Amino acid sequence: MAVREETLFYGGRILTMTKEREVQALLVRDGKIAAAGRREEVRAQVKQAADVKEINLDGAVLLPGFVDSHSHFSQVASSFLQVSLDGMGTTEEMGRAIGRYRKEAGVAPGGWIVARDYDNNLFAGAKNPPLSELDAICPDHPLIIQHKSGHMGLLNSLALSALGITEKTQAPEGGRIETRDGALTGYLEENAFIDCLKRLPPTDENAMFSACEKAQRLYASYGITTIQDGMAVKEMIPFYRALMEKNLLQCDLVAYFGLDAGGQARRDLAGAWEGYTSHFRIGGFKMFLDGSPQGRTAWMRKPYEGEKEYCGYGTMTDEAVLEAFETAAREKRQILAHCNGDGAAEQYLSCLERAEREFPQLSCLRPVLIHGQLLGPDQVSRAVSLGVIASFFIAHIWYWGDVHIRNFGMERASRISPAGTARRLGLPFTLHQDSPVIRPDMMETVWCAVNRMTRAGVTLGAQERLGVEEALRAVTRTAAFQYFEEGEKGTLEAGKRADLTVLERDPLTADPDSLRSIRVVATYKDGREIYASR
Repeated sequence: MAVREETLFYGGRILTMTKEREVQALLVRDGKIAAAGRREEVRAQVKQAADVKEINLDGAVLLPGFVDSHSHFSQVASSFLQVSLDGMGTTEEMGRAIGRYRKEAGVAPGGWIVARDYDNNLFAGAKNPPLSELDAICPDHPLIIQHKSGHMGLLNSLALSALGITEKTQAPEGGRIETRDGALTGYLEENAFIDCLKRLPPTDENAMFSACEKAQRLYASYGITTIQDGMAVKEMIPFYRALMEKNLLQCDLVAYFGLDAGGQARRDLAGAWEGYTSHFRIGGFKMFLDGSPQGRTAWMRKPYEGEKEYCGYGTMTDEAVLEAFETAAREKRQILAHCNGDGAAEQYLSCLERAEREFPQLSCLRPVLIHGQLLGPDQVSRAVSLGVIASFFIAHIWYWGDVHIRNFGMERASRISPAGTARRLGLPFTLHQDSPVIRPDMMETVWCAVNRMTRAGVTLGAQERLGVEEALRAVTRTAAFQYFEEGEKGTLEAGKRADLTVLERDPLTADPDSLRSIRVVATYKDGREIYASR
């Protein structure tokens, strides 16, 4: 008879995220939780023949593995193959970083250079550098620079030429190619920029496999055991298939495809359409309805501060949104929609109301409103009635809260990521980081939700604050619910998968200001340690 693997956790606070709240001990057997309760009762359930491994938490805190409710895994992996411009506010700084990267990475003459994490808000006057400066810092390579929001970016002249973009090129619907005095500036936004990213030369497969391993370790280092790829494209289908065939995933990865790629994904990744195959599955579809609030492309119901008419803009027609909902209903698949501004949220809710009259099953498919940064109080109530789940990018308060005050005024900015309103009105919500926009740091996100503090020290919407346990529930129990995986994940109960996070200190008793400094000590996926800080 085969010996079964068992692990007994004890000696620290074990937070279950259930009504019971905490237990003294947890027993894991063959990747699942076998028992949780009083220490002597749990120990009594250890099998005599099992090779029992005992782990004394020594005062650390055990809780369910964190569930990433929205990010872009393949882009996080790609980021390990790109140059970061994080925190840079001059072209001189950018030029030095790009030069170092070119030498260290051994970029061939004429080879593409892709940069990330650029933020115009750090430049004087929040202005983008002119095309002449982009050409000067990278004269021998086509250069594409992605804004930290992911919704816009810069191209030098070699990149524009390589992609066939001229001052006469028509921007796609829901996008913009900026010109000034009849000449290109190198700035593109929304669909125009996203189309450029799709047309870049493919990355070497082995390099991507290595980057994928690094990306998983990054997520696991923040206690995350389930990851999302929130806008999968058809070009990535062979890569996903290779991940499954080579069994390269340690964490669970859930991908959401654009409507144009869903059919091919269903054919070519059939097993993942039905459920997890080698830790990979297809969750459903994704659409995005507007842009970035810090980039002033989010679609608002009222103009931006200082503007008479400009409200940002949408990226899809109502007809296209209704078609997307119909596809989701017929396929019986969940659909995620990127909505930052309340104008985009209005389109989403209005179209969903119309769609649910014909396809009432949509409300049972748990449609997700991603970001919901400027979701209005009136819209929260409607979202509840439609069966919507909101996933808030609440760390925006720290990273861009001061920018939002400038863009929207204090009253609207104070309602950014209205988690408190959602709680009061009964709207289920989760919290995410939209990585690679920021690191997938769950404890920083919990800190943001509890404190709602900007970089300048402004408390932004105290009425929208969450308690620590509420924030933890949003990244465990409710996040599992968002994925229809509440029967397998999100709480520490017998029969569930042993996806576990160990924190060095107890967040429930910690000073709220110190929450972001709490380290993840270890992460377990199906009972196996996939990360340890030692």
